[in-house]
Amino acid sequence: MAEKKSLGKEFSKGIIIENPVLRLVLGTCPTLATTTSVTSAIGMGISASIVLICSNIAISALRKVIPAKVRIPAYIVVIASFVTIVQMLVKAFVPVLNEQLGVYLPLIVVNCIILGRAEAFASKNGVLASAVDGLGMGIGFTAALFVMGTIREILGAGTFLAGFGGLIGNNFDGFSIPFLNSNPILIFILAPGGFFVFGLVMALANKLAESKGKPKAELKGCENCPMAKICNVRDKVEGCDKKEVEA
Repeated sequence: MAEKKSLGKEFSKGIIIENPVLRLVLGTCPTLATTTSVTSAIGMGISASIVLICSNIAISALRKVIPAKVRIPAYIVVIASFVTIVQMLVKAFVPVLNEQLGVYLPLIVVNCIILGRAEAFASKNGVLASAVDGLGMGIGFTAALFVMGTIREILGAGTFLAGFGGLIGNNFDGFSIPFLNSNPILIFILAPGGFFVFGLVMALANKLAESKGKPKAELKGCENCPMAKICNVRDKVEGCDKKEVEA
């Protein structure tokens, strides 16, 4: 019973309480770039989730074999392998999605959510727990993209699920929103609108987390990075206290 409860907690934490985008503030670049439509948001979320789950499983299974000194390069090789497989499958079966995501599909390799979970969780826990963690974080990532994509597409283009038929293989072309379809607020599909919506959704996630006794999400600089312990960037920052860095 304790194990089931623990696995349930690992699964649910990534959806709201430790949502990788809205609470941990990771993966911001693909979040802002691919949420101009719900279709591309869902496609990116599912693709990244598959890579996250598979890489978590592989890294957890190999955690006792991979030497500590080369663990980060090893993790990147594992992640890159799964990204290549996903990209080939998308190109073969969903070419429309491949065109929509463009360079952001292969850039899943450097998505800090995936590397972060590999370093912070998969390398320290069993295969089943790591798979559940990846699933929960993947659903949380996809949910955040879906919410942002919905707001931006409806307000910025006056449509909802436009082009979704290309993902599921039929002629469904989404819904048209009256008035907004002919008078869209174009800024919402541009970068400033993306930041605005991101801020609003993050504020809502913070409010929900606070109601459960969790602290607000905060950007804390280098210490928030999964590679902080091995990175020497802070040593080069002007005015950085060398003793504090070494500590």
